Amino acid sequence: MLKDRYKAILFDLDGTLLPMDMEVFTNGYFKELYKTVNLPQIPIQSFVDAIWKGTYSMMKNDGSKTNHDAFWDTFSKLIDHDVDDIDKRCLGFYANEFRLSKHYTQDNPLAVRAVKTARRKADKVILATNPIFPMVGQETRLGWIDLKKEDFDLVTCYENERFCKPNPKYFEAVLNKMSLRPDECLMIGNDEKEDMLCATMAGIDAYLVEDTMIRCEEHPWDGERGSFTDMLKVLEGLNN
Repeated sequence: MLKDRYKAILFDLDGTLLPMDMEVFTNGYFKELYKTVNLPQIPIQSFVDAIWKGTYSMMKNDGSKTNHDAFWDTFSKLIDHDVDDIDKRCLGFYANEFRLSKHYTQDNPLAVRAVKTARRKADKVILATNPIFPMVGQETRLGWIDLKKEDFDLVTCYENERFCKPNPKYFEAVLNKMSLRPDECLMIGNDEKEDMLCATMAGIDAYLVEDTMIRCEEHPWDGERGSFTDMLKVLEGLNN
């Protein structure tokens, strides 16, 4: 049962505010990234494998380093090239060519309305997207649904975080930064494990958006749920 008021509302991005098939999006944008990085001496499969292993290092980060450093420390051990050079090339991609990857996602004309509604209803609105992208990448993807970083009090990214979902320490760190208690917050996401389980383990109420839901057989969600439109009605029904 959800409360009638929250001090903070947290949104997931991929699959929630920004509808997508994760496999289609990931496979498509990796190819675009490889093309832009333009290091043909590195086979594409080696490049993609290094990205996945770097991402795994971020997912398993114990908080001893930023997710940025966890990723590039692993990547540098797998690719024989100046990692700072590749990092700069990737940042250039996320700031420029990445915008063309929008066609691997879907439109959501209700995204702006949802965030504006959350802003009216809560003191703080947070983009609790998994911090495996640089900030510029988060900003680019927000632009695909006509949102911007300034619409949120916090946007998590790999430069400023040390944990990832589904580690509940991710949410604990976010709440600590924003001086929030778990019982003051509502998390809205589409992933039964990374959003629902992770948030509730941190003591946060959660709502599952089912439009592009990611299921978890080990941890099926039995709490509040519905379509994006249903979720919007829930937000509009909250007290200010």
